[in-house]
Amino acid sequence: MNIENKINDCEIYIKQIKHYDPEPFYINYFFSKFIDSVNLVIEGIFDEANRDFGLFLIGKFSYEKFLEKAKEKNDVGAIKFSEWYKEKFDQEHSSKFPKSIKKICEFKNKHNRLPEVKIMIRALDRYENDVNQQIIVGLNNQKLRSKDELQIEINRQLPVFLEMINHKRTENKEPGVNKNQITTSAFIDIENISEIEVAYTVEVYIPVLTRLVEESRKKIRELTAWD
Repeated sequence: MNIENKINDCEIYIKQIKHYDPEPFYINYFFSKFIDSVNLVIEGIFDEANRDFGLFLIGKFSYEKFLEKAKEKNDVGAIKFSEWYKEKFDQEHSSKFPKSIKKICEFKNKHNRLPEVKIMIRALDRYENDVNQQIIVGLNNQKLRSKDELQIEINRQLPVFLEMINHKRTENKEPGVNKNQITTSAFIDIENISEIEVAYTVEVYIPVLTRLVEESRKKIRELTAWD
């Protein structure tokens, strides 16, 4: 498995997500492909580790199977890598957006689907405590029936949204928002994390994934080097 190709696949899916945002059908399709590629990158890390440590593990690679085999063979280096990886993975996924990707990967692995996509109004320029507002529109096979219908609903909801977000911005001494400074995006909720913007989240996750690969390779080299 070529990990770089899988990371490249992730970046291709991000472009598609941003292109079709907030269309629920296409967001769901390309986000699902993105999550599958993330899982393959993680699997690829243990594929490489399996070869480098010589564990002769076969089948689908995972942290759990790798650690089990390392303990079975009493391979001290492989066990140390497993311990390091767990700590590194948890560290990289401790903040909101990487944590949400981790939870979505787990959700898809368990249910073979993603959480429901919802369309929300948001400010073009984000602030941490901004509010967003869901737009309910009719769908046909999970696709928007028309952009005009979406725009009608946006216009109907806009006055209330602007009042809410500007009240919050004023409290936080942040710049106000006008009707020309809003957009719509696809969001999801996952477990205890709500209103995760899909396009933004996948984009900021790529550096996390890249670091995990690069530092795993570095640790493997360190643990397999001859004294």
